Amino acid sequence: MKIGFVINPLAGIGGSVALKGSDGNDIVELALKRGARPQAAARAVLALQEIKQVSADDTAVLFFTAANAMGEDVLRALNFPCEIVYQGGEHSTAEDTKSAIRLFVENNVDLIVFAGGDGTARDVLDVLSVSSSEQGVSIPVVGIPAGVKIHSAVYAVTPLYAGEMINQIIAGNPMSLHEAQVMDLDEEAFRKGVVNAKCYGYLSVPVDDTRMQLIKQGGLPQQEISLQEIAEDVIESMETDVYYLIGSGSTTAGIMEQLSLPNTLLGIDIVRNQTLVASDVDEQTILKIIDDLPVRLVVTVIGGQGHVFGRGNQQLSESVIRYVISQVGNQSNIIIIATNEKLQSLDKRPMIADTGNNDLDKQLAGLYSVVTGYQQKTLYRLN
Repeated sequence: MKIGFVINPLAGIGGSVALKGSDGNDIVELALKRGARPQAAARAVLALQEIKQVSADDTAVLFFTAANAMGEDVLRALNFPCEIVYQGGEHSTAEDTKSAIRLFVENNVDLIVFAGGDGTARDVLDVLSVSSSEQGVSIPVVGIPAGVKIHSAVYAVTPLYAGEMINQIIAGNPMSLHEAQVMDLDEEAFRKGVVNAKCYGYLSVPVDDTRMQLIKQGGLPQQEISLQEIAEDVIESMETDVYYLIGSGSTTAGIMEQLSLPNTLLGIDIVRNQTLVASDVDEQTILKIIDDLPVRLVVTVIGGQGHVFGRGNQQLSESVIRYVISQVGNQSNIIIIATNEKLQSLDKRPMIADTGNNDLDKQLAGLYSVVTGYQQKTLYRLN
């Protein structure tokens, strides 16, 4: 079996430093200046280390990849057999990703695995849509989620699930395919608090409602529960001299609106004694402000997908989350809020923590009392 494997090394680099994306050289340079660290390779390792039946001397499986950080480094570290078909520049670009994908097509790979975000999925689509129309062949793909904004349904729910999916394919288990949407946001509008997502086309992915991600769903106006009631419940429970990290999203925005405070719709704000302490904070600012002080975390669920952590809120990093739960030794400092419609849109699938650390994801697993109205809670499982 021949597998094309490519990483966008800079995917997601803007997340922890509150840049809400990684598209464009200016944003990447700004993220690096703010101390951001590339995470895509680490997330790719989380996925590929789940592949147990491949070794360096394997003749049944061969990975085609790009040199250095675009794939080779990860495959060499895992001792997987690989052939380098593309050499990019020192700092990879979208064109490097596209060039690698074209060479995968030329080498007739059976599967393409890529690590990145929605922008990377678009790069893959740009190439495969042309090859599909010219050659009449649709190569299946599996995306390893590594970006800030991941609305596309071509990604696995977590890197772990991506690895399990690839395992199933390598093992030759029968698997149906379907066309899944590639979505992307206008990042410039996104940074101004406007969500403008578009469908750019479709890629062929395995059918697996457990492991593969669904498209993010917005609110359902006809069934909307009053966000004001959820906000009232949270505000009434706020404790004196405790810091509250208010996560991104329209559901959490209702709390800030009730408090008559400025809100960063797609960022993280810090509130103490019902007063705004800091707006649109990054990981390091959060850790500096809450150092050795009591803190609670207020987050919501992405409708349809179920993510609580790891989608658009990477400022809430592993370090931040560990600090929050370390104060009580469990998850009780994490307040999850969601309308009943959001929970119903998950169709009984659990909420998801994709922090980038499997041990932390497991630690966060369990039943949560999700605030769904005023003095109304629904027990719902995470992970």
